[in-house]
Amino acid sequence: MKLPPLRALQCFEAVARFNSFSKAADSLNVTQSAVSHQVKLLEEYLGECMFSRHGRSFSLTEVGQRYFEEISNSLVNIANASHMIRHGKSGSIRLALYSSLAVKWLIPRLEDFRKQYPEIELVLNMVADDPDCNDQVADCFITVNPPKRNFVSQYLYSEKLYLVCGQKLWQQIRDQPLPDALWQHPLLSVEYSNLGDDWLRWCQHGGFELPDNVRISHFSHVLLAAEAARYDLGIALIDNYIINAQDQQQNLVRLPMHELLTGDKFYFVYKETRAKQTDMVKLARWLQQQCLEQDG
Repeated sequence: MKLPPLRALQCFEAVARFNSFSKAADSLNVTQSAVSHQVKLLEEYLGECMFSRHGRSFSLTEVGQRYFEEISNSLVNIANASHMIRHGKSGSIRLALYSSLAVKWLIPRLEDFRKQYPEIELVLNMVADDPDCNDQVADCFITVNPPKRNFVSQYLYSEKLYLVCGQKLWQQIRDQPLPDALWQHPLLSVEYSNLGDDWLRWCQHGGFELPDNVRISHFSHVLLAAEAARYDLGIALIDNYIINAQDQQQNLVRLPMHELLTGDKFYFVYKETRAKQTDMVKLARWLQQQCLEQDG
């Protein structure tokens, strides 16, 4: 596919639209002589005169008129498509985030977002692993591994893990000394890297050892471990942002033990080209406010 010089094409379209070389130059923020030069280049490329010149006045030739009608809509479509990629569709934002964060933290708060910003449609894309930060996936992302270049990364929160269990299991251990009472029940572990690594790190942070004979049940996802704890299948280490007020009213109890900082920090990420997009700024501000209120 061989295209004409696009700068020349843009200048020709502006002259034809304004019916003025000077106005076209102003709209493109260049000199009038630069516009004239580009139009001449296009005429040489096409081998046709686009304008009939009559002294200081001019008009489109028949060929020029047909060409203008053909290319004007195409240039508008190119501009609109480029704007969409750089700034996103106005009124709609696609957000990619981890499934556990979406289900347990964001969705319970969406009603508040919609009340504050009813003009913004927030479309969620849940991912199991770190999202690939590109326009094919979403317009913005929540991730622990933000891109190092060409993206804005706004800190949201640092991950902490808390001990939780179901109400029935809590009634069995509430009057027993901790942590000894924990070892009598299955420990629900999420396979972040090494099996049981979350519990080993939690014990080390508390200054005691994990008994060799303790029963550990492994789960591939934190949501599975959380549900198992809810149904009294054992004791789990759960992200603080997964535990909400509704959980604690529905058979999930946080045990009075120390928390574990995992070292993971979550960021809201979007392209630098979208930094001034009003909808993106509103979403970023709202997410940070929700995290501040959670920490408070």
